[in-house]
Amino acid sequence: KALDGVSFQVDDGEFVALLASNGSGKTTLLKALVGLLKPQIGSVLLDGKPVREWSEIERCRRLGMVLQDPDDQLFCATVAEDVACGPRNLDLPEAEVQRRVSECLTAVDAAHLAGRAIHHLSFGERKRVCQAGVLAMGPRTLILDEPTAGLDPQGEANMLRLLHRLNREGGHTILLATHAVDLLPLFASRIVVLNRGRVIMQGTPAEIFAEPDILARAGLRLPWVSHLLHELQRGDGLPMERLPLTLGEAREELLRHLPDTAFTRG
Repeated sequence: KALDGVSFQVDDGEFVALLASNGSGKTTLLKALVGLLKPQIGSVLLDGKPVREWSEIERCRRLGMVLQDPDDQLFCATVAEDVACGPRNLDLPEAEVQRRVSECLTAVDAAHLAGRAIHHLSFGERKRVCQAGVLAMGPRTLILDEPTAGLDPQGEANMLRLLHRLNREGGHTILLATHAVDLLPLFASRIVVLNRGRVIMQGTPAEIFAEPDILARAGLRLPWVSHLLHELQRGDGLPMERLPLTLGEAREELLRHLPDTAFTRG
């Protein structure tokens, strides 16, 4: 079974990360969530109604999925044409189509790319254009498969900041699948951990990353800053009430426990 007994809920307005190593079933799960796959057992509910009972158009208006590889999703000649494709298939007036194209490209910091050919875009630019195309359909919930895969560290941070802004300012519910853990404490309100098709943990970042042994058995790791402090705690006896998840928390923890002569307090 690709998925076995998976059960969790995403509430309106949440930013939830589905954390899983490769081969754990996360892409299969995302496809089931948006109705591309039908579970053999169980059901996926959208606003209390089985997702496959919504018409395809209604699903697209409520759920937007961004695939891992943008080349699987982009097919028009230019950026503006690609973003306009979905709204035009809703039979919207052309003025509304153009409004959505402009608004959604601006939302993902890609307005300057409107006239560019798709094949002239960088990988990160193509990822953002995919998001604009999904946003143009007007969904309240965005489901993203490895949105930071293939990006450099700066691109990864920029992508998560963009999704955070869409969540906080745009009111979009975000569910993203990833195995990149370092930035999740800054952005995710809740994390669901998937391993071999089963949910093995779910909770806040602080709750999830307090269980390094369980994460390790699932082929995952702590954020690097937490990993470093965990090694100091385990190997050198550094006393800590909790593992820090960010650089700021790590600094506070070190200043609290190491001799004053070792650091200059700010």
